[in-house]
Amino acid sequence: MTHSEKRIYLIQELLSELPQYRDMEIPDNAQEQKRLLRSLMNIRSPRPIGNEFLKVQDEYLSEEVREKGIVDSDTLPVSPVNNRLVLWRGDITTLKADAIVNAANSALRGCFVPCHSCVDNIIHSVSGIQLRLACDKLMTEQGYDEPTGKAKITPAFNLPCNYVLHTVGPIVSGVLTEKHCRQLADCYKSCLELAAEKGLKSIAFCCISTGEFHFPQKKAADIAVQTVTDFLRTDTRIEKVIFNVFKQEDYDIYQGILYS
Repeated sequence: MTHSEKRIYLIQELLSELPQYRDMEIPDNAQEQKRLLRSLMNIRSPRPIGNEFLKVQDEYLSEEVREKGIVDSDTLPVSPVNNRLVLWRGDITTLKADAIVNAANSALRGCFVPCHSCVDNIIHSVSGIQLRLACDKLMTEQGYDEPTGKAKITPAFNLPCNYVLHTVGPIVSGVLTEKHCRQLADCYKSCLELAAEKGLKSIAFCCISTGEFHFPQKKAADIAVQTVTDFLRTDTRIEKVIFNVFKQEDYDIYQGILYS
């Protein structure tokens, strides 16, 4: 199958699982097809699927990752104030590192909103449906929602990194409190401790809680850098921590901390 034929196959297979959509016409436009495929992956509940589907999906997503381009974290310039810290603005799903951090919700099974812009949705969309299945297995075994500030680890499947660390940040719905700040610091500590325990050398953090969870960006960056710096001061197992940002505003905030 060609790359486009694989995309059509995947769409058809996912539509066949949904009786109400079995007769849906597949768009001719490649970008619309990609959006439809991502939407179908996003809404799919965590249940088994055939090996042939997974084989085609993995081939398709791996090619998509290659086309988008892979950024090797080893090539990124380090901060002048600490040579174990890196600031990088870009798409975290293109980053080759031992692990990237996903800002998850307490159900820890990914975002089910079609094509939502949150990092949770984007990471699951690029990784493939195995990521939701792996998360579902962890959460079913746990038997309760993931507490704020803790962390879980899964394989990264079709992402260029090796693992994904999932952590639930605090939700700020009103005034920022000391509890919110402690919980956010716990997210960074839990991820670092889990990564070190698993023997990982490089880890990339997204801006936990600053999007849908409304944690103030400047305060979140201060907590992130301080918590990571404190951890690295007493632990040599992790060699590199990347602060990944997507917005220019966040880049400017982190640059002011890491390059001053």
